[in-house]
Amino acid sequence: MSRILVVDDDRQLLKALRIALTARGHEVLLAHDAATALAVASHSPPDLAIIDLGLPDADGITIVESLRGWTSTPIIVLSARHTEPTKIDALDAGADDYITKPFSMGELLARVRAGLRRAAPAGEAPVVRTGSFTIDLAAKRITRADGTEIRLTPTEWHLLEILARNPDRLVTQQHLLHEVWGPRYENETNYLRVHLANLRRKLEPDPSRPRYLRTEPGLGYRFAPDDAP
Repeated sequence: MSRILVVDDDRQLLKALRIALTARGHEVLLAHDAATALAVASHSPPDLAIIDLGLPDADGITIVESLRGWTSTPIIVLSARHTEPTKIDALDAGADDYITKPFSMGELLARVRAGLRRAAPAGEAPVVRTGSFTIDLAAKRITRADGTEIRLTPTEWHLLEILARNPDRLVTQQHLLHEVWGPRYENETNYLRVHLANLRRKLEPDPSRPRYLRTEPGLGYRFAPDDAP
């Protein structure tokens, strides 16, 4: 059973989501404002969070930022705001996915399953080493050369894992979008720009001159584990 936090000021929607998620075996925690959401999350850390942006006491992005400060749990933003800048702000704050209202329950449940899969422990996998960090794909752990751990969000991890399993190979934008977000998002290249920029800030010695996570303009990305510049 997975514990899912749902944050929305629409009580009818909260009720509908509680029924749908509970029917699929999840434990559901509900909150109608930011203060309650953060209190609930600190007391009972969720395995996944679904967060609305338009809350009575704060913008939902503040919840995303607060959660991301101490947990890598998958976060799905569910909002009536549909502009690209808003989506980018939410993703840059640490959200892993973004669904606009109105939405279909089937799609939301599919996104929940995908988020939980990405956060689930992986099976046996190799260790990938670079001159600056080491990726243990089985343990889902990244450490710097000095042994300190690098924390990634589930979506950042999923992207890195795909690239690391294909070293020195071009991985197209469409393939990454399909694998991480689904077939309906194969044109949402802004998702990749945001999350790859975050990965570079965390992993690259000089994010402005990527050594390991290289862009192939107009095509996709390439993971180059070789330490050569």
